[in-house]
Amino acid sequence: MKFAGKVVVVTGASSGIGRQAAVDFAKRGAERVILVSRSEPKLSQLAGEMAGTSPGCDAVPYACDVSDKAQVLRMGRDVLDRFGRVDVLVNNAGFAVFKSVNCLSIEEIESMTATNYHGMVYCTKAFLDSMLARRSGHIVNVASLAASFGVAGLAPYCATKFAMLGFSESLHHELAGTGVRVTVVSPIAVRTNFFNNEPFGGRAANYTGSALDPKTVSRAVMAAANSPRLEITVPFYARGAVWFKHTLPYVVQPIVGAVSRRQVR
Repeated sequence: MKFAGKVVVVTGASSGIGRQAAVDFAKRGAERVILVSRSEPKLSQLAGEMAGTSPGCDAVPYACDVSDKAQVLRMGRDVLDRFGRVDVLVNNAGFAVFKSVNCLSIEEIESMTATNYHGMVYCTKAFLDSMLARRSGHIVNVASLAASFGVAGLAPYCATKFAMLGFSESLHHELAGTGVRVTVVSPIAVRTNFFNNEPFGGRAANYTGSALDPKTVSRAVMAAANSPRLEITVPFYARGAVWFKHTLPYVVQPIVGAVSRRQVR
């Protein structure tokens, strides 16, 4: 099996893409999956379910707020002290508040940045040195197509995903020849409770009509953890939209602006 004997850390594991990815790593032979999220009850429930469906995998719940640097660094030390290594790190934790910038508080913008971007950086730093020392490991950063398209109503969220992609691209070049890889997974909208939270105010249905099932994105995460590529878009043909935007921005930008402004209104 692809991940036989591997130790995997998944952030944002209590729901959505992270939850599905944790289950799929276990089904594909991972020796141990560390489930990271703020919600200890949800993690414990998931660990119990995984024990029943994948008895060969040790599912370990670890309550941690990835926006808190001290908590993340303590989590990293605990995991490495206890298990000796991490073979795959999936940085998946993230959220969005759906409002125009003038309606957002500075605190809301800071909170998105702290979780979506800084959390990814903290977790990467927590495990990167040990991966480099072993000359082995893979970091999978779950971004979004919003890493390539800025849309009205999601400015801070898009900014965090742009930042994640830029950080990952630079790190990808730095890691050449080290045995450690980084791959970004960039899906379009996904049917998870990401869109069901209060900040979306019930307006998310307009964004989720063609949304992906978490299982589809999880399969991309599995592929990414075995891929030398920098970025995997989901679905694959979304790469064409990114190419079109960079090639003919004066055509694409007015369309993106008009469509996304209607969602805000």
